Amino acid sequence: MRVLPLARRRPMTRKALWLSAGSLGVITVFAVVAPALAPHDPALPIGVPLSPPFGDTGVLGTDQVGRDVLSRVLGGMSASWLAALALVVVIAGVGSLVGVVAGYLGGWVDRALMALVDFFLALPAAILAVVIAAVLGPSLRNALIAIGVLSWPYYARLVRAEVRAIAARPHLEAAKLAGNGHLRLMLRHLLPGAWPVILVTITLDLGGIITMLAGLSFLGLGRPAPAPELGAMAAQGLPYLLTQWWIPVVPAVAVTCLALVANLAGDALRSQLKAQ
Repeated sequence: MRVLPLARRRPMTRKALWLSAGSLGVITVFAVVAPALAPHDPALPIGVPLSPPFGDTGVLGTDQVGRDVLSRVLGGMSASWLAALALVVVIAGVGSLVGVVAGYLGGWVDRALMALVDFFLALPAAILAVVIAAVLGPSLRNALIAIGVLSWPYYARLVRAEVRAIAARPHLEAAKLAGNGHLRLMLRHLLPGAWPVILVTITLDLGGIITMLAGLSFLGLGRPAPAPELGAMAAQGLPYLLTQWWIPVVPAVAVTCLALVANLAGDALRSQLKAQ
């Protein structure tokens, strides 16, 4: 396959970047207003159970209890997206702070913080997340805690590498000679240089967090019933897969779409940064 020159590829990459960023914005706005768009209360039955899609009971039919599948999917998508977005901002902030401190100060501080990071990175994340969520009890907050405890070290490792590269540049030495303190140097001169890597990781991490939230919910470790949870809806609908397929398939498709949009946005952003 012929590879186009960089100058000719860049406009197409920028177009994909804006399209992906717009998709993230649209989904975020949609997640905020989705509960208001739901035609029915997602926790209450509205008609005959197991009614097929495009019938009298709703566009996507009803589940085994008679609740509107569309309303429950909208509620589940809203909760999953907003929760994942909030969590990824928190863990990115914590991990970035650790990475900046370790990369800037170096010495025993760097060794101690990176030893802690390596300890968390060595843990089996998926299994430990299930254990933490099970110990804390089934709820969305506890599921987020379980994922967040194991996710921040990736940001610390990436930001530390960026900070150490930036710290060797002449402009940082000039900033030191100008009388800038340690805190100002880290926040004004080092952390902004690591923002591209942080943003790419955040967008790529969104899809993984949504998938992991759905997985914990699938195992019964998310919000308890009758709250709309995409993973729990898929798990509860598995016995009906071959007869009333829409009950497990629709929430599974919703999880896939959310994760796919986040991953595409991350890939486009990463490509754009490489092209510059």
